[in-house]
Amino acid sequence: MVTSSVLFPRVESLSSSGINCIPKEYIRPQEELNNIGNVFEEVEKDGGPQVPTIDLMEIESEDKTVQDKCREELVRAAKDWGVMHLVNHGIPSDLIDRVRKAGEAFFDLPIEEKEKHANDQASGNVQGYGSKLANNASGQLEWEDYFFHLIFPEDKRDLSVWPKTPSDYTKVTSEYARLLRSLATKILSVLSLGLGLEEGRLEKEVGGMEELLLQMKINYYPRCPQPELALGVEAHTDISALTFILHNMVPGLQLFYEGKWVTAKCVPNSIVMHIGDTVVGSFLRATEGENHPQAIDGAGD
Repeated sequence: MVTSSVLFPRVESLSSSGINCIPKEYIRPQEELNNIGNVFEEVEKDGGPQVPTIDLMEIESEDKTVQDKCREELVRAAKDWGVMHLVNHGIPSDLIDRVRKAGEAFFDLPIEEKEKHANDQASGNVQGYGSKLANNASGQLEWEDYFFHLIFPEDKRDLSVWPKTPSDYTKVTSEYARLLRSLATKILSVLSLGLGLEEGRLEKEVGGMEELLLQMKINYYPRCPQPELALGVEAHTDISALTFILHNMVPGLQLFYEGKWVTAKCVPNSIVMHIGDTVVGSFLRATEGENHPQAIDGAGD
């Protein structure tokens, strides 16, 4: 069992305590809230820029013209947006449902049971159950709890961190990790060719089969008494190479595009993929002839 010292109550504890006002540490600056707007209103608006949807059905088509078109659309979305909805991605919908249900079942456990899997951020042990501690000058916190751990390669996993409840958590998460790892290879290959590199170059730059790491973070957003004042996850860039997000058809994801925040619409049976900072750095190293492999983080939500 991993123990930790939590400076603030779990967000779930605050949510269930009956408070009507959130603590000041969770209140975001008004300017930030004004820029973001109400996601439920924004997602209903027609027109304006939309996060692209890429259908991967034809990415390996025997018809080269069809294949090239699919790959060009993916590369264009990566360059223009850096984020996209992926459909026909090859991961069965029933498996994705089981992954979601496994995460939900863990967070349905009593807090004292989840605390048995708590991480210890102070000592650098970030795997496990946790809440975001302030790491910015303002001391602001995010309205979320989470469960975070490495899921691939299998020989680098620490299964002592993984929950035993639900009983199928390890099985479904492991199966999902293997398929997601294959999808990452496919995406990195297409991006390499689209950037004028040899097919396996980007994957090599981020560590290849041996050193590439796949991590999963399950975000849990308890009911908030003042949602207009808080954020589940604050504005950030991903340091990973690729981030894959499993959503539950509830709007909330926003992207900063052409000077303003755009709310991503919910696309059924899609996985949201975000191009992280490591891909950009890897491309620069590859074009400069350097070779400094880095691990990547493909995170499920």
